[in-house]
Amino acid sequence: MKVVQTFRRNNDFRRLYARGKSFVHPLLVLYVMKNNRGLKRIGITVSTKVGNAVVRNRCKRILREAFRLLEPEIPAGWDFVLVARTKTAASTMPAVKNVLSAQLKKAGIIG
Repeated sequence: MKVVQTFRRNNDFRRLYARGKSFVHPLLVLYVMKNNRGLKRIGITVSTKVGNAVVRNRCKRILREAFRLLEPEIPAGWDFVLVARTKTAASTMPAVKNVLSAQLKKAGIIG
């Protein structure tokens, strides 16, 4: 079994939007919530306002890679939703990784 699972159902995203804690930055919005599954679960969303399909897919790849690099530091038992913003498309992966790391520290998930 994979250590990190992905959200696929709309109600998973809605639950995190409604009950999760959000951390906002111009590059991304992070929603976090504790789960009882003992797994790390992630969902990534990119609005059509960000750009066309090529741009949206690039944003998803950047967010996925930033999370993958930080994943060893993150304890199990958390749900995450990463929401790309318009500035994500123009930024580099290291910049997004630094922002995500800062947001996770602000959330108290990593030290």
